[in-house]
Amino acid sequence: MQPELLFEITIRVGDTHSITAAPDGDRTIAYIAGGKFEGPRLKGAVLPGGGDWFLLRPDGVGCLDVRLLMRTDDGELIYMTYCGRAEMPQQRGLPLKLRTAPTFVASTAGKYAWINSIQAVAEGETIKGGVIYKVYRA
Repeated sequence: MQPELLFEITIRVGDTHSITAAPDGDRTIAYIAGGKFEGPRLKGAVLPGGGDWFLLRPDGVGCLDVRLLMRTDDGELIYMTYCGRAEMPQQRGLPLKLRTAPTFVASTAGKYAWINSIQAVAEGETIKGGVIYKVYRA
């Protein structure tokens, strides 16, 4: 089965807070400030208020844990969560290559109920002020 592009999403990151030298690594909590998404079957805005709980493990692996709320251009809400890994370069800086596995929750009474059964995969990278992903139906 060929992956089907669901949408491209740009997420703006706001305030961040870091806890360094924690037992499990360096942890950064980032506020999601907004963004946008667009694809063949849906498009809209990423709402402010979600979060990214990023852990840089002692072995150099970056672990993502993100939760955000999307509003389609016709007013429906979709909750998106994903975990994944970041390829951490030897020298810190941008961009970081990201691989994630998003899942979604939408109203079963709405026109986007189909997205509730989707397992997605995404690849992306960090950009100045945020991240950008291409999200595919797996």
